[in-house]
Amino acid sequence: MHPLSPALHGAKSLVVVIAGLSWSTLSRVGFGWFAVLVAVFALGATVLSVVSWWNTGYHVVGRELRVHEGLLWRRTRAIPLERLQAVEVVRPLLAQLTGLAELRLEVVGGGKTEAPLAYLSVAEATALRHRLLAVAGRAPATGRAPEAAPPAAGAPPAPAPAAAGRALHAVRNQDLLVSQLLTPQAFLLPFGLAFVVAQFVSEGSWSFIAVASTLTAMAGVVLQPVRRVLDDWGFRLDRDGDALRVRNGLLETRVQTVPLHRVQTVGVTWPLLWRMKGWLRLRLEVAGYSAAEPDDRNRPDRLLPVGDAPTAELVVAEVLPGVRLGALPDTLPPRRARWLRPLSRARVGAGLDEQVFITRSGLLTRRLTLVPYARIQSVRVTQGPAQRRLRLATVHADTAGGSGAAAPDRDLAEAWELAAELTARGHAARRSDRGRPG
Repeated sequence: MHPLSPALHGAKSLVVVIAGLSWSTLSRVGFGWFAVLVAVFALGATVLSVVSWWNTGYHVVGRELRVHEGLLWRRTRAIPLERLQAVEVVRPLLAQLTGLAELRLEVVGGGKTEAPLAYLSVAEATALRHRLLAVAGRAPATGRAPEAAPPAAGAPPAPAPAAAGRALHAVRNQDLLVSQLLTPQAFLLPFGLAFVVAQFVSEGSWSFIAVASTLTAMAGVVLQPVRRVLDDWGFRLDRDGDALRVRNGLLETRVQTVPLHRVQTVGVTWPLLWRMKGWLRLRLEVAGYSAAEPDDRNRPDRLLPVGDAPTAELVVAEVLPGVRLGALPDTLPPRRARWLRPLSRARVGAGLDEQVFITRSGLLTRRLTLVPYARIQSVRVTQGPAQRRLRLATVHADTAGGSGAAAPDRDLAEAWELAAELTARGHAARRSDRGRPG
C-alpha cells in the first residue's frame, strides 16, 4: 500500500477516539488531560496502522488476486477473478486531499466488499483496476502476461492503458437538487418545522433535551435526500469497452466499473412527484452485490439518478441492446385479480420481449423491471391461500443473488405457460451466450 496509508487510517481512528471519549470525559478530567488521552490513543492507533501497512500487500497470481495481511496471525485471501462483479475506485475526502484512492472489489456471493485495498495512488489504483478487469474478462492484461506481478513497492506504477471510453450521459447537478426537493421528505419538512415551533411557543419550553430530540428527528428526515445529493453529485456515465464506468460523489468520489455481462436486471422507477417533470430513475442489479449490501451507498447500482425518457432510452439501449422502453409488451392480470388488487390492478403487468422479461408494478411510485433471459437462474410459480381460491398464481424469475422479478396474480394456466416459456428462453439465451466468441 502507499506509505501515507497509516496516516489516513490514523486520522480516521482519531475521529473515533474523540467521539468515544465524549464531552463528559472532557468535563471530568479537563482539557489538558483530555488532549493527552487523545494523543496517546491516536499515537497507538497510528502505530498499529503502520504495523498493519508494513505487513499488508497484494499479488496477482494467474487468475487470482491474493491479499496478504497480519503480523502475529498471517492471513492470505485468494479471490478468483472470474467471480469478479465490479471494481470501484473510491476517494474519501482525506484521500482526495492526499492524492490517494481505495480500490474495492465485489465478487459473486460476497456479502460485503472483498479485499479493499487502501490506499493506493490514483494512477496505481486505475492501472490495477484495468488489469483485474482484463484478467476477469479473459483478455490479455495490457501487454503483460497474467502471471506478472505488480510493480514493486517504491517503483513508479505502470501507466494506465489509454481510455477507450465513450461518454453516455452527465446528470446536471441542478436537476439532481430539484429531484430531491420533489420528495416526500422535502414536502413534509415545513410542516414538521411548523409543528415544532408551535409546540415551543405554546409550552414555552426550550430545554436542551427538547431541542436535541427535535434536531435529531429533523436530521433523520432530511438526511436521505442530502446524502443522495452528495453521493450523486457530478454523476457521469461512460461506456468503456464491455463495461460501464460510473463517476459520482462530492465529499467522497467514486469510479465504479461494472462489466455489462454481470448485469442481472435493470429497474426503472417513476416517483409520483417526478412524473410532472417527466423524470425517472434507472438502477442496475449486479449478481451477489445489490441485495447483499445493507448500505445502498456501497452498491454499484446507479445507472441514472434522474433523467427524462429519451435519456433513459439511450442508457438502456447501451445496457440491453435492442430493448426500447417505449415499446415493451405487457398484459394485465385477469379481472378477478381486482379482489386482491382493487386499486393497483391496472398498474400491474408482465410481458415477454425478444430480449427481456418485463414486470410492471406500483400505484403511486411506478416501477418497471427488465430481466435478460440469459440471467434467469430459476423460475418459480407460487400461490397464496387467496390466490388458490381465485385460481391465480405469481411467477418469479430469480437471478444470481438478487431479487429478480415477479409477475403477480396471473391466471393459473397462464402462469404455468409463462414459467415454461421463461425456462425455455433462459436456456436458449445461455446457449447463445456460450456460443459467442470471447
